[in-house]
Amino acid sequence: MLNGIDLARADLNLLVLFAAVLEERHVGRAAEKLNLTPSAVSHGLGRLRRLLNDPLFLRTPKGVVPTARATELAEPVADILARVRRIVSTAEPFDPARSTRRFILGAPDAISAVLLPPLLADLRRAAPGIDIGVRQVEPQKGDWQALLAELDERAFDAAVVPFGDIPVRFAAHTIGEEDLVIAMRRGHPFAAAPTLERYCKMLHLVTSQTGTTHAYVDRVLAGHGLSRRVALTVPSFMLALALVAETDFVVAMPKTFVATHGPRFGVTSVEAPVPFDRFRIRVVAPEVAMMDAGIAWLCDRLGAAWQAASASQPTGR
Repeated sequence: MLNGIDLARADLNLLVLFAAVLEERHVGRAAEKLNLTPSAVSHGLGRLRRLLNDPLFLRTPKGVVPTARATELAEPVADILARVRRIVSTAEPFDPARSTRRFILGAPDAISAVLLPPLLADLRRAAPGIDIGVRQVEPQKGDWQALLAELDERAFDAAVVPFGDIPVRFAAHTIGEEDLVIAMRRGHPFAAAPTLERYCKMLHLVTSQTGTTHAYVDRVLAGHGLSRRVALTVPSFMLALALVAETDFVVAMPKTFVATHGPRFGVTSVEAPVPFDRFRIRVVAPEVAMMDAGIAWLCDRLGAAWQAASASQPTGR
């Protein structure tokens, strides 16, 4: 946006001013928001127009409207300001009660759907200015290497995932364990006689963002010389839960997720008719990132949220 000649004349406050005028569509209201006089805002806009060689905002009877160039600059300017705010915030001791940081989490939706309610309640009490973004992740071809690469690149601040073989460059804290159960609509005939033979004959639903039909359950069944028909794949566990509530599909799902959200869909579960592994739920972040007091605090709160969610679950189904 700024060339080498003009950069020496650039003032970060001009970008703040630009963002305010863009949001308010009015010089006077932008001035009030920035605690400046309208003439100071007009003067700043003049400097910015000369710097960017564009009118940026055109006057109308009701205020101003952005030019095409201003509209084009809206997103990159917002990104620059967000990055600057994040840099400045890390220069001060992290105080969750006063922080306005935004953290990005990576997690399968079956985990985030369990974690988020207690985590958000915790944030409302102790850190009301903190925002959370969640990215849905899943293993690629049976492993989590792509996720680890994104963590290395700081695509998100931490991940909450069900796997254990994590390189030493990552900090990994186990916050709980999870079993897979077989979920189905309430009153499904399979619940009355959940044998392995009947299980293999059911219509199965698999959650997969890529649409692959071969999952962990299929590898377990193959070890017993068995197979199943995967009649439907969907990209999320929550969608799967809604669909099994209205059909005769069965689906293998994390036990805590079904206990948390199954009752409101009319979905119940039974123990798997074949032994499945118990998965460790772990909070993972680059070891170097844990030097950031904010990320270390976030990882601690994620662990507390999982414990709160687990403790609130009924003992039966």
